[in-house]
Amino acid sequence: GLVGSEMCIRDRKEGKKMGHVLKINPVFKEMIWGGHKLRDVYGYDIPSDNTGECWAISAHKNGDCTISDGEFAGKTLSSLWDEHRELFANIEGDQFPLLVKIIDACNDLSVQVHPNDEYAKAHENSLGKTECWYVLNIDEGTKMVMGHHAKTKEELVKAIENDDYDNLLNKFDIKEGDFFYIPSGTIHAICSGSLIYEAQQSSDITYRVYDYHRKDAQGNERQLHVQQSIDVATVPYVPLAADSMVETAIENGTRTKLVSSEFFTVNKYEMTGKNTIVNDKPFQLVTVIKGNGVINGNSVKMGDNFVVCADQDAVEYDGTMTVMICTL
Repeated sequence: GLVGSEMCIRDRKEGKKMGHVLKINPVFKEMIWGGHKLRDVYGYDIPSDNTGECWAISAHKNGDCTISDGEFAGKTLSSLWDEHRELFANIEGDQFPLLVKIIDACNDLSVQVHPNDEYAKAHENSLGKTECWYVLNIDEGTKMVMGHHAKTKEELVKAIENDDYDNLLNKFDIKEGDFFYIPSGTIHAICSGSLIYEAQQSSDITYRVYDYHRKDAQGNERQLHVQQSIDVATVPYVPLAADSMVETAIENGTRTKLVSSEFFTVNKYEMTGKNTIVNDKPFQLVTVIKGNGVINGNSVKMGDNFVVCADQDAVEYDGTMTVMICTL
């Protein structure tokens, strides 16, 4: 009751930092299109030279990360969500809502689209998948597919039936530092040469529209989901306005709000020294995407990932580094 909340307020005023900042062990996924940049650039211990995805912070059943140290060492993030909901401000939900990945596309990913919550619940018993991408690193001439040129569903279906992807897809060059918000229903593809930070709803539902007629070692093409893709694709495609990104000064560096949507908010902090970042959310998902330094007195480096829990009201950063913070 009241005593607890008064104590909580007093602790805040006195600046006690007794909460939980959990270091996370990533899970890696080998993919037909994967490479070895996750090792070469980020220093991760990857399973092979065809590693496509680092599930950096995940409580999804297809890649449940474990806690690296402290009292919960070895426990999965999903078990903390189930058994210690107080760490996440006792928010509702039967599953941890967000997932952070780093993706290495050595080859093109399939042209794909993700369902919204309603469709995914009805057809897959899953959350839908709205996501966003921040471009970490590219090879020269790297492109991306985002959206399409069909004005109606009929035009979309016709282009798909005719394999006319050259005219259908909106394809363009990208550069390091580009950011894309990808609501469910957006036809898209990461292309070869991309290293990407991705924040998304915790969902593993992907509908493949087109996979370049690629064949695996056995001569089989990968499964497509053409009807589902047509069902869920947004027509016409409406790009996110580029002026939505807001940059502000912090103690030592800048914060750029990359996106704030109903599903998640992502802020990029470019730090050049000491910064105190307040946590007023049920949790923060923290990824060091560049540089190194110290978080709450512990050394951190590029590629490290943390969950800042609800009981940690601020985090002390120091160093020259770029940090992504994803929250609800």
